[in-house]
Order: sequence, then structure tokens, then C-alpha cells
Amino acid sequence: MLRKSLSFLVVLLACACTTESPSRPVSAPVQLQVPTLINDSRGEVSATVRAVVDGRTIELESGERVQISQLAQPADCWAAGARTFAEKWLLAKRVRVSAMTPGEVNLRLDDGTDYALLAVKEGVLRAQDAAGSLAEAELAAARDDRGLWGAPCNGMDATPSSSATTTSPSVPARQPESSAPVVTTTQAPPVVVTTQPPPAPPCAVSYRLDSQWQGGFQAQVTIRNTGRTAITGWALRWTFADGQTVRDMWNASASQRGSAVTATAAGHNQTIQPGGEASLGFLGSVRGRNTQPDTFTLNGATCTTT
Repeated sequence: MLRKSLSFLVVLLACACTTESPSRPVSAPVQLQVPTLINDSRGEVSATVRAVVDGRTIELESGERVQISQLAQPADCWAAGARTFAEKWLLAKRVRVSAMTPGEVNLRLDDGTDYALLAVKEGVLRAQDAAGSLAEAELAAARDDRGLWGAPCNGMDATPSSSATTTSPSVPARQPESSAPVVTTTQAPPVVVTTQPPPAPPCAVSYRLDSQWQGGFQAQVTIRNTGRTAITGWALRWTFADGQTVRDMWNASASQRGSAVTATAAGHNQTIQPGGEASLGFLGSVRGRNTQPDTFTLNGATCTTT
């Protein structure tokens, strides 16, 4: 009897061990949302450029049309050159893009080169709100007359228009046939026109190099009113011969296109009375020679140089 009970107990234990455990529910696969470049990307995305619209606008393989940040609108006179440059470096190439604002991206070439910096450095496009390395790249391109800083743009936003005047050869009028006698008239003697000498320039400018070091210099420019009336709201212009650039100016505000510099009066020295003077100073950059400019114009009038 004891043996039968033990056998029955063993059978019960064996059945309990082979009973299947309840199955666990299988979770559905998680759907991963692929981020779009413009709205959802938080880092760099590798993409292929499918088309080039202009020097700063491209179309990606996804069909998104984006604008490269930090680049200004291509100049009219260099639009074709900017597009050719973009096609050379971007068309059908893998690039790395990161979203800035909707429709605008930072763009790097596959080797890590910043495309905006490359385009500004080569003078293909101007920087938008240039600062830091972009400002330095733009100054270097202007100094070397690269791309739109050379002919035909010369740093301007549009090609200067040139008009040619064609003079048609004059055809002598046909005299009507007549039997009337020909009357000969005596021409009056030619009028002698005396030319007055041009008036003396209303200004005199002196340019003084205060100090110079490797790659830079400091200069001072003095304007003297030699006319009889006050000069108000002046703008002084000159051109450097050796690619110098103005870095910082005081007592006037400076702008430079290529080698041409314009210094505009500050608020406290807008007016120069007859016999009076106004001075300005600046720090400049130079490579090699530092020839002093010898021609200055004040409000369009050429000044004497002292």
C-alpha cells in the first residue's frame, strides 16, 4: 500500500513539472519616425544635393529646397559665376547639413569644409552680417580682387551699365533744282572763346604714416578747407595701391570696396569752416609694400595733396 502511494505521488509531481507556464503577450513593433531635415533634425544629416538653384540655394535628394545660411543674395553681375561655383562643389555631392531655421541650413562638404566660408573666401558671394572668420575671409577676397571683387563687379552689387553712343554719318541735303542764280554769302569771322582757368580745389589733404609693423600700420589723414564756404557733411575717398585694408577708424566711419576707401564724417566733425581742419585716423592691414595714396576727393572734388 505504501509503495502505491509513493508511485502516485511521483506521477503527480511529474505532471506538475511538465505543465506549461502561461504565455506572455507579444508587444507590437515600435514605429520609428524618421526626422525631416528642416523641422525635426537636431544634428547633422548626410544628404545628396540634387539641384543647384543659385549660389546659395540648393535642392536636396528629399526634394527639400533650402538656403545656405550666412550668405548674402548673389550679386547680379556675378550670379552666373556663383551658380557655376556651387555646381562644381555641391551638385550630386554628399554634404552634411544641420537645420538653423525653416528653409535655412548650415552646410559642410563631406570633408568638413564649411561651404559658406569657402564661397566668401573665394569672392563668389558676400557674407550676410559678416563677423569673425567670415569677415576676415571677405576682407581677404576684397584685398586680392577675387571673384566679384574684381572685374566686372568691382565689389558692387550690379554690373555698371555702359552706354555707347553711335553717331550716324551725316548725309548732305540735296539742293532743289532751280534756275535761280546762286547767292554767295560771306561768313562771319569765328568767335574766339577764352577759357578761364579751373577754380582752385576747395580742399587740401595730408596723409601721414604714424607707425608700421609686420602686417599692419597706423595712419592719420587731415582735411583742410581751402575754400570760402563751409564744408558740411563730407565724405573723403581714396584708393590704395598695394591692397591695404582699413581695420579700425576713428573720427570718421569707414567703408571699403576692393582698394577704394570712403571715410564719412562723424557726428562731431560734420562741418569744416573755411580755413578749418578735420582729422581722422585708422589702423590698417598690409602685405608687402605700403605705398601712400596720392589722390583724394572730398564730396566728389579733387583735393590738393600736401
